[in-house]
Amino acid sequence: MTDSESAEIRCERKASVLWIWIDREARRNAINPAVIAGIHAAVAGAAADRDLRAIVLTGVGDKAFCAGADLSAGTDTFQAMPDEPTTDFGRLARAIKALGIPLIGRVNGDCVAGGMGLMALCDLAIASDRARFGLPEVKVGVFPMQVLVLLRGMMHARHINELCLTGKLIAASRALEMGIVNEVVPPGELDARIEQWLAQLRSSSPAAMRRGKQAIFAMEMMAFHEALAFAEAQIAMAAKGADAIEGLAAFNEKRKPRWAEEGR
Repeated sequence: MTDSESAEIRCERKASVLWIWIDREARRNAINPAVIAGIHAAVAGAAADRDLRAIVLTGVGDKAFCAGADLSAGTDTFQAMPDEPTTDFGRLARAIKALGIPLIGRVNGDCVAGGMGLMALCDLAIASDRARFGLPEVKVGVFPMQVLVLLRGMMHARHINELCLTGKLIAASRALEMGIVNEVVPPGELDARIEQWLAQLRSSSPAAMRRGKQAIFAMEMMAFHEALAFAEAQIAMAAKGADAIEGLAAFNEKRKPRWAEEGR
């Protein structure tokens, strides 16, 4: 994967980590078709990169992670919605859910509407304490339908109702209480904290993380007995893998594991 830049999305490979920036600071990093297409292309390339250990998604600047859909086109914003069974955002969501690489949301500023959807697609989210969160779609006569699919397993129903029905913005500290983000830090500490999280991910087994991410996604759609049977089969297969054998040996030998895909 090579570094790339476009008018809307900027990508850069830093060692084993791919950084993706929404590069529309003047529009508060609002979503348009090019933003979704750019993220989707980056994710598709990452899926085939066996050396990649993590992805960081963020916005340029310090004011906004993503302000949701770009409404500057006025009523044409909604009328331009394609008359087909899937949407660009839906296809991106499916691709990210199938991705075996951990995705960290670096929430550098306000995260609202569709920005909440992008943040919810991330496996982890670390936020600046200046960031605000919200689902203000009711203020413009619509409802955060697709975002709800992602948030319903992450937040309590009362919290979802609070944000969806009032359209209000909440502070990062309240978002942490609601379980929307993993951690909140001062803006000046955000990048250092992201690097600490990345270091933890790099120390984990790539094979275990891929299998685990797929299992988490699969279990979301299963009943208890079905999920338990699935988990029993998965742990039996994982235990026979090269990383499991190496991990156990490293534990007993009191050394760091050398994962099968390191150094490729």
